[in-house]
Amino acid sequence: MANMKPLEGKTAIVTGASRGIGRAIALRLAQDGATMVLASRTDAELTKVASEIRSSGGQATCVPGDLRNVEAPASLVKAAVAAHGSIDIVVNNAGATKRGDFFELTEADWADGFALKFLCMVRLTRAAWPHLKARGGSALNIIGAGGRTPFAEFTIGGSVNGACLSFTKAVAAIGIRDGVQVNAINPGRIKTERFRYLMAEEAARHGGNMEAASRELVRKMNIVRLGEPEDVANLAAYMVSPQSRFLQGAMVDLDGGETKTI
Repeated sequence: MANMKPLEGKTAIVTGASRGIGRAIALRLAQDGATMVLASRTDAELTKVASEIRSSGGQATCVPGDLRNVEAPASLVKAAVAAHGSIDIVVNNAGATKRGDFFELTEADWADGFALKFLCMVRLTRAAWPHLKARGGSALNIIGAGGRTPFAEFTIGGSVNGACLSFTKAVAAIGIRDGVQVNAINPGRIKTERFRYLMAEEAARHGGNMEAASRELVRKMNIVRLGEPEDVANLAAYMVSPQSRFLQGAMVDLDGGETKTI
């Protein structure tokens, strides 16, 4: 048993698993031995991630669907249990919020921001809780640096992230009672597809040179570098592993030094 992987025998749900941070986390947890349940709206991309996992000798089940729908998180839990019999880990990663001028953001923009990221996190955690409690499992919320340091162009995202941070702390207290680990990661500037899209405007000021734009952002933000999805995945793998069980209600800023406040 000396060569046993740290997550061998555990089943993990990852939402937003088709790309970016969610994809990287899914691949890393599978590498560590977890049986994966992958959730996303994009069925084709989800299937590609599952294929990557299987080609490396892992197990993966795809559960495509729109987690903004009220019943979808509970259906995801049912599908995971039906396929694998138990749930040990839930990584709440789904959700992106619209940026822009506060006065131009609509009611629909705000409702959508809370529906996918915050309410999905609440509903999936609630639905999975009995299974996590039975297995002494772990819930990990991927939130974001904007929840602690709000800024004008990110009013929806900062508000949603702030709610997610508060939810994490509250549920972590329940987790002490029930034997469920609950923590969060606050990623900073991570080089996902969405981030590259947001960088396009900055790159235009550098003659379309993305590398020059990236260097300028690093300088302006006073951070060590831009992050990779694998940076988040590596930390996530540790935070849901057996050796991290003293972590409870922790909200780790993984942002290259972007968060300057205490």
